[in-house]
Amino acid sequence: MPDHSPTELDLLATPKAVPELRHHLRAHDFEVRLCATELLTNVIDHLGEGTPVTVRVTGTTHGHTRVEVTDPDPRALPVLLSAAGMAESGRGLALIEALAHRWGVTPEADRKTVWCELTGPADGDSEQDHQTRRRLPAPGR
Repeated sequence: MPDHSPTELDLLATPKAVPELRHHLRAHDFEVRLCATELLTNVIDHLGEGTPVTVRVTGTTHGHTRVEVTDPDPRALPVLLSAAGMAESGRGLALIEALAHRWGVTPEADRKTVWCELTGPADGDSEQDHQTRRRLPAPGR
């Protein structure tokens, strides 16, 4: 059974922080740890090392687990890409898309939160529910 106890961590987005985050989230399911570290890695890759972030893992009223990563740049929105077969990057959000029940971005004036919600196989969701994920348009559309 997943651990739905709330977790909140303030940290700097650095490569060293990725395994540390996995360690802090060790009481949570593998998928929760994977999604949290993928969202953290996106901050490192797209905003730069040392960006301050807040990582939150909470339970929802629907029994899902919500993973959020908040960073200080409301303009740098994530884009779901199709990575080429041999590409070494570009699969983070595709992985989130595959694992999460739904995901999205909550922009604010001085920050944004990229989030995803995960469900377990025993929570009663149908396969169709897992295929009805929120898709984000590319910026400018």
